[in-house]
Amino acid sequence: MNAPNKKTKVVVAMSGGIDSSVAAALLKRAGFNVVGVHMKFWSSTGSIKENRCCTLEAEKRARLVAKKLGIPFYVFNFEKEFKKRIVDYFLKEYKAGRTPNPCVVCNREIKFGLLLEKALKLDADYIATGHYCRVKDNKLFKGKDENKDQSYFLWQLKQNQLKHILFPVGGYTKDEVKKLAKKFKLSFAKVKESMEICFIKTTINDFLKKYLKPKPGDIIDNKGNVLGKHQGLYLYTIGQRKGIGFPGGPYYVLGKDLENNALIITKDEKDLYKKELIAEKTNWLNGKEPKLPLKVQLKIRYRSQLVQAVIIGKPNNKKTYKIIFSKPQRAITPGQSAVFYEKGELLGGGTIKS
Repeated sequence: MNAPNKKTKVVVAMSGGIDSSVAAALLKRAGFNVVGVHMKFWSSTGSIKENRCCTLEAEKRARLVAKKLGIPFYVFNFEKEFKKRIVDYFLKEYKAGRTPNPCVVCNREIKFGLLLEKALKLDADYIATGHYCRVKDNKLFKGKDENKDQSYFLWQLKQNQLKHILFPVGGYTKDEVKKLAKKFKLSFAKVKESMEICFIKTTINDFLKKYLKPKPGDIIDNKGNVLGKHQGLYLYTIGQRKGIGFPGGPYYVLGKDLENNALIITKDEKDLYKKELIAEKTNWLNGKEPKLPLKVQLKIRYRSQLVQAVIIGKPNNKKTYKIIFSKPQRAITPGQSAVFYEKGELLGGGTIKS
């Protein structure tokens, strides 16, 4: 973090969880002029209880932390914007046969988009969150804690956002953050972390059934033979084994034929492995396209391991690239993020097209 003074104003996104609370405490201790903000997001029932990020209990915890730290606290209502920019995108992607990652878009549009815009209008110099990652010289790096690193979700950020962002807990492990919480006398012993999609209280399939009304269709093999019926293409994702509802397995979801409303499955798991992918809507964090071909370390999903890959060229336009892996990868899924790293630095990423 840059050396602060009493005039260096930081708006901290306080979810009511341990990470953002410790982030606020660290900034306060460092001498920043800290302001706490709790954001309210959309929920399908019209009740804040459905969104895991902003329950009434979470708001209460955040408010209590702000009081303990002696900082101002405000609540920003972003329900309408969240519905339009995140939930509608989520449903549109599923309807198009893809498997989206709403957290990536939320970070770009809401947490480091809309919140940053409002913070700057309030004469803030920075915004801060409890993300486990680090910014140095307008470059984004993985967090110290490899198991908690959240840089994968931030590949869509721009230079004009990065220069106004602080990640106070990025240089700590989760265990160290827990010790800091005790040191600051912040109690989170009974607060459970959630890795689920925040605006879905039940299951993704129940949510999709409610809003998209999936249509049944044929299940076919990769030779086009009809094997049975599926319950709706939106309810399946590439690589899925359980829940296909077809006897004689195991079977795996291999693909989707949207034009014919057909689900393609295979018995051979080897069919799921591919040596290359096409990434579109690519963003480079430094704002410049690198010289190609470029060797990178790449992730195709949040919990996957980094794999060596080469970005070799542009099949269609300047934001679409062909990427070849050093070894085949399982279940490359359209709609998910392919994120590029080099020595711990997040270079950029793209949305998987195929």
